[in-house]
Amino acid sequence: MSTAASLPVDALAALVDAETQRQAARMAQDIFAGIFRQAFSADQEAFGKAMSDVEFQCVQWCLAGEGADAQAVRLALLVSGLDQWGLAYSQAFDLSAIPALSALLGALRNRLDAPGEARFQWFFGQIERVEGDAIDFKVELRRAIHLALWHAMTACETVEQAQGILQPLGAMMLALNEKMPELGWRLLADALANIQVGLLNAEAAASEVAQQSTQQLFESLRQALPKERYQAILAHSGQVVLAWQQARRANAGQA
Repeated sequence: MSTAASLPVDALAALVDAETQRQAARMAQDIFAGIFRQAFSADQEAFGKAMSDVEFQCVQWCLAGEGADAQAVRLALLVSGLDQWGLAYSQAFDLSAIPALSALLGALRNRLDAPGEARFQWFFGQIERVEGDAIDFKVELRRAIHLALWHAMTACETVEQAQGILQPLGAMMLALNEKMPELGWRLLADALANIQVGLLNAEAAASEVAQQSTQQLFESLRQALPKERYQAILAHSGQVVLAWQQARRANAGQA
């Protein structure tokens, strides 16, 4: 999705450019995936070492920012991303808590002195309050979360099983639209475009369960969203899918 057109100025871009924002989103995804896998490991010693390594990685990445404000924004992005991954999986898989994730977030915050904590809180709140701030981070993060849950949904053996993920996934998308009344539809359009591409591109995703559950997801959004908003989402996502199809045909012609 192109976020360049008709978007407000990102007030945080001077501290964390678009690529750094996307890197923060990818780091949050990779770190959360590792925590989620390691949480079920029987080797607690190895798990503890892995968590220490992750904490060190996060701290070093944040310290790479130029100045205290840039470092605080980096930490705010990482914490926001990890927190959103944890919330999404807790809702989708009915988890009461993810202790290792909570421990990591606490460790990162506990390193801060009072001025550092105040600076972190300000930027964290800024990211939450202002839709256009850290927009590249938000697009990358929500795309990854929605796609991860969609893949989990399509991996279910029956449509009935998929319902357990479909319902919270749809609720998350609607909540995002409400939380970001101006720009949320763009994030949803990006996610739905990538879901459509996934259906067209992956053999596993072409299963009956994938098709039916995805159709139900789109239908639930159509019913819940205002007509004009849903049509705008479909139009925007359709352009992305069309561009992907044209690029694939061009690549096939060159092979």
